[in-house]
Amino acid sequence: MNAVHAEYGNGPGTKSYSSVNDQYAPFASRLIPVTASEAPYILSGLLANEAGRQIREQYADTAGYTDHVFGMSGLLDRRLVLRIRDLPSKRFYVFDPAATPTELRKLVAGKVREDIIVANWPDLFRAIATVNSGRIEPHQMLRKLAGYPRQSNLAVALREVGRIERTLFLIDWILDADMQRRAQIGLNKGEAHHALKNALRIGRQGEIRDRTSEGQHFRIAGLNLLAAIVIFWNTLHLHEAVEARRRDGLDVPPELLAHISPLGWAHILLTGEYLWPKDAEPV
Repeated sequence: MNAVHAEYGNGPGTKSYSSVNDQYAPFASRLIPVTASEAPYILSGLLANEAGRQIREQYADTAGYTDHVFGMSGLLDRRLVLRIRDLPSKRFYVFDPAATPTELRKLVAGKVREDIIVANWPDLFRAIATVNSGRIEPHQMLRKLAGYPRQSNLAVALREVGRIERTLFLIDWILDADMQRRAQIGLNKGEAHHALKNALRIGRQGEIRDRTSEGQHFRIAGLNLLAAIVIFWNTLHLHEAVEARRRDGLDVPPELLAHISPLGWAHILLTGEYLWPKDAEPV
């Protein structure tokens, strides 16, 4: 709670990072330092529970990604799709720069050190197995690897794997318009989910003032629960409305249903109702 981030004000604090699936439901949430890079926590959210482990493609903004994050996501068999800022400035890594076509050589930043990967493959395998088994979370492993005064051979090997994964991703991103569309849709769902939470947290306007980590966790978990309740209620009644139209013989094209969101709250009284009995005696 001692870190200060100018984007959020001039006081110390922390922030919550949540993961949302394709059905708009939050499946992971945690408190992280306000100055922390968010990218490592994406992988921690995916491995936090069974709901996250079923996801194979995760969308996010740049969020301070590193080659180590790309390397770990690839070795964990998770597709990390980041909307990277300053895309024209990014460069590729290849196994043989001399074999790169002349037109593309300006885009090559360097050579992948394949020998480092091969020499440290058993250690890489053990590290990823440890993370996948839940003995240590991905962000903790990445922090330990980055904490050495001089990078260890394991950290260098993971970085080289990450350079391969990042290069493959950049190529796919440039050539695959459908991936760009999926990423934008996924990020829009996340922003809509944040808007719903902003509407639900009326009392303290999003500020986490609990002094204990337990209290902070309960507050974030409670907000997630409220959001899940609204999503469930909307989904249930949207389903009933669709079934009613079908019973009346009206057309309900499935391709249009895919664009319906259960995140609306204009029809919900967020502050409740205060009903006084008419025969109540004045106090």
